[in-house]
Amino acid sequence: MGAIVKGLVTALGCGLLFGVGLCISGMTDPANIIAFLDVSGKWSPNLAGVMLGAIAVHATWLRWTARSSTQIATPSVPANKRIDGALLGGAALFGVGWGISGYCPGPALVALGSGAPGVLVFVAAMAAGMVLSEGKSPWTIRDSGKRSTSLP
Repeated sequence: MGAIVKGLVTALGCGLLFGVGLCISGMTDPANIIAFLDVSGKWSPNLAGVMLGAIAVHATWLRWTARSSTQIATPSVPANKRIDGALLGGAALFGVGWGISGYCPGPALVALGSGAPGVLVFVAAMAAGMVLSEGKSPWTIRDSGKRSTSLP
């Protein structure tokens, strides 16, 4: 199996695992997200449990990869580390959109399969925002020049 095919199969497996986890935990239902954000009403801790589980898995992965002798690809760190108006505005827009709709990008893409009108509008607005934020070259994948190695 070629390296590209192996990478695609790995990405597909990770995406499927992520999607199944979101479905099992109920995070594709915007009512669960809105219930978590409703701290003065009927607050639900479900999202906090999902976040703690994700943090535990990620922390374990980071510790394992730090000890591994095999070079594993790491996420790239943005060159610009400033907190500026664009960052704060984008974060605020993300938070308001998340709070109003009950969707964030991952669960919205999983829920897209339901065909619910709310998720269709959310994903269309998300895609439009992505295009607008990229200016004249939307959907361009830029090569970072970094190469990853496959897992053992």
